[in-house]
Amino acid sequence: MPAFYKQLYINNFFFYCIMGIIALFIVSFFLPMFYNAAWYLLVLLVAFTTIDILLLFASGKKVTASRLTPEKLSNGDDNSITIHLQNYYTFPVLIKAIDEVPYQFQQRHFEVSRKIKTQTKDSYQYFLRPTERGEYTFGKLNIYVSSPLRLISRRFIYEENQMVPTYPSYIQLKKYDLMAFSNNLFQYGLKKIRRIGHTMEFEQIKEYVQGDDIRTINWKATAKRNQLMVNQFQDEKSQNVYMLIDKGRVMKMPFNGLSLLDYAINATLVLSNVILKKHDKAGMLTFSKKVENIIAAEKRQSQMQQIMENLYNIKTDFFESDFSRLYVDVKKNINQRSLLMLYTNFETLDGLHRQLPYLKGMAKNHLLVVVFFNNTELNELIHKKATTVQEIYDKTIAEKFAFEKRLIVNELKKYGIYSVLTEPEQLTLDTINKYLEIKARGIL
Repeated sequence: MPAFYKQLYINNFFFYCIMGIIALFIVSFFLPMFYNAAWYLLVLLVAFTTIDILLLFASGKKVTASRLTPEKLSNGDDNSITIHLQNYYTFPVLIKAIDEVPYQFQQRHFEVSRKIKTQTKDSYQYFLRPTERGEYTFGKLNIYVSSPLRLISRRFIYEENQMVPTYPSYIQLKKYDLMAFSNNLFQYGLKKIRRIGHTMEFEQIKEYVQGDDIRTINWKATAKRNQLMVNQFQDEKSQNVYMLIDKGRVMKMPFNGLSLLDYAINATLVLSNVILKKHDKAGMLTFSKKVENIIAAEKRQSQMQQIMENLYNIKTDFFESDFSRLYVDVKKNINQRSLLMLYTNFETLDGLHRQLPYLKGMAKNHLLVVVFFNNTELNELIHKKATTVQEIYDKTIAEKFAFEKRLIVNELKKYGIYSVLTEPEQLTLDTINKYLEIKARGIL
């Protein structure tokens, strides 16, 4: 019996009917002719309510539901959640589904209404975009079922306390999986890189496709086959590439819901996959007050899984990052010349000058690329038309900060340090671009 009461819910339509009957009783106080009609309607409502309860509760579970989630959520991307419904009643039902999504999304009214015919299945889909890595726990999937009378609802509960971990953006990983090998990279926003000479080993002769360097045409093979044939050269392989991720307080700045640290983590995951597909060795480390999450550069099969598991657990600690400690650890642990992709952020030229001696020290033995970020919110101020003194002041300050970013690029270039100044949303593409450019130019 207690279970019955827990499942029984009264719909709004029932209360509308009750209010109508009460209004009719009030009218009958002045017009007695309506008194009997009011009682007839009340008895009729009780009878229909009883019938409605019998229809919904006469047997066991007549509606089933399930929530289909990905094995893991992709941070910063839209993740599909599917709800499957099955009606076993002998009449069409009205269903209101309320899914208790994880508290991180802060959504309090997440419900969908559906009408399902007799003995049929139905499903609907919605999307969630997490902005933090970690564990996300779904609550109850509440299904409220009403008959065509719509007086009473019966509640069913499914898929309670379902935990789904949120990992760095593996959706981007799949999207860019074959990007490094496509002959149409420009479709994804990647630049075509002009190769300097041909110091690489000859690999094979293949048919010419759009985008191939016409200087590599093999005229003898072309004459024999009566179609354009080109020499294909093999890039130098097994080169070390390390991603150095700053997890200090400068990387906590949010853009479009994600912190700079999360953008850097997503880009690291995708770039690591491209590096391994290009037969190079991918490694990583994080740093703030100390250096952590060190993964030596390798190209074994389990490397991607190891990198993903380490990226999953990275948290910012809000401390000022110690570049001197980074320099010491890099010098100690990375002995072979490597490409170092340093994800950090500099807002002012003074901030760069404090760390420049350590950057120059790393650049002596390695090819260092400093990746830092444009402030897209300042761009809005710069392009907005100023109409008041305060707006003119804000626009001037914004232009000053944007100019300092360009000065930082020139300052790094002066000491032979490469840089990538990018918007957070374009970070993945721009870092892949830079890696492919370095490979194409053979400067590592």
